[in-house]
Amino acid sequence: MNTLFDKIWDKHIVQIVKDGPTQLYIDRMYCHEVTSPQAFSGMRARGLKCFRPDRIYCMPDHNTPTHDQDKPITDPISRRQVDTLRKNSEDFGLTHFPMLSKDNGIIHVVGPEKGLSLPGMTIVCGDSHTSTHGAVGAVAFGIGTSEVEMVMASQCILQQKPKSMRININGTLGKGIGAKDIALYLIEQLTTSGATGYFVEYAGEVVRNLSMEGRLTLCNLSIEMGARGGFIAPDETTFAWLKGRPYVPKGEEWERAVAYWRTLKSTTDAVFDKELTFDAVHIEPRITYGTNPGMGVGITGHVPLLNEIAPTAQVSFLKSLEYMGFNPGEHLLGHPIDYIFLGACTNGRIEDFRAFTSLVKGRRKAPGVTAWLVPGSWAVNEQIHQEGLDTILADSGFEIRQPGCSACLAMNDDKIPPGKYCVSTGNRNFEGRQGPGSRTILAGPYVAAAAAITGRITDPRQML
Repeated sequence: MNTLFDKIWDKHIVQIVKDGPTQLYIDRMYCHEVTSPQAFSGMRARGLKCFRPDRIYCMPDHNTPTHDQDKPITDPISRRQVDTLRKNSEDFGLTHFPMLSKDNGIIHVVGPEKGLSLPGMTIVCGDSHTSTHGAVGAVAFGIGTSEVEMVMASQCILQQKPKSMRININGTLGKGIGAKDIALYLIEQLTTSGATGYFVEYAGEVVRNLSMEGRLTLCNLSIEMGARGGFIAPDETTFAWLKGRPYVPKGEEWERAVAYWRTLKSTTDAVFDKELTFDAVHIEPRITYGTNPGMGVGITGHVPLLNEIAPTAQVSFLKSLEYMGFNPGEHLLGHPIDYIFLGACTNGRIEDFRAFTSLVKGRRKAPGVTAWLVPGSWAVNEQIHQEGLDTILADSGFEIRQPGCSACLAMNDDKIPPGKYCVSTGNRNFEGRQGPGSRTILAGPYVAAAAAITGRITDPRQML
């Protein structure tokens, strides 16, 4: 009666503290420039070295500009953070993927695509969207800076074991509906705190039929419904996608690894602390109207009426609508937009660019729309060019920027101006997330593409 989470967790227990947390061994840690400086400083202050430096990989992504990366970073804070990560990596003997190197990109895109994130692993990073790596069948979760230092020093972490939840999604997705729409639907159904205290296993027909890129998107957004993390049992889709990647085992080691990975699934009689089932028939292209990812509707729906909101949540609901410039009961189809952002660790992979390109092909970008199309890594960028997507996009009035977190968050030059509306494929729509006063409408690549062409919120199914 074992869940997959139990299997991986139990295999990594070093010791259990009586009436306390579990000491858990960590297979892989990723570090970026924002949440690691204090951890490195703490290590220096205590005269410590990294216990297993070969298990730690570093790369800048949050502060990197998405243009002119061959020139010095103009923002002094961003430049200092990127330079500090390079120096810390050198001083502590850690692998570092610098800007402009073929291995650089957003850390949650690069890890899986390099084969650094593998089934059965425990994976951490000082970043909440570490849950992305769960798509390969790993237990992956974000940690705080003090915990980053803990893992550097010991390759272990102290954690309370989360409860287990399984979310089944059955049926068949309609056209123009992808993993981002599934995730936004689940967050709206569960709310942003509905999975708090749980580690989520995604299952069901829809999940099994998702590509690896789709699974990475779904797991990426687990944290947005309060979950500690989310993951998917590895299967033939996983193995085929991982095979041949740079850090994946080769030859006989590969065969042994796959044989073990095939055992990584919940038993048929596994008991979860909570189990939910949804039908894909209820999922349509999604958009958000508020200032958290749970404030979303199907694209043909409307902003809730005030009497549809719990009395205790009405004040925050109205505050959110005031910030966004929307009204209760309003339909958002046809609402003008100013910016489009395709990218982030949520939707910056090759499949996302293929989807976006398939809709805009043969059409022209609306003249009043600014579009930032940002690959999640240099590997994705190369594939975009190999497949000729860049030429199709250029013919439609779009250009490809250089890899980085970009407009997902206001830590680099790509900021949305105050009051402007951005249809974003990122993961968060908090007040000021994309820049002070910016208004973020979360959506998937198809919705973003349709809005880029029409200059308005548009149902992409009408254009496919």
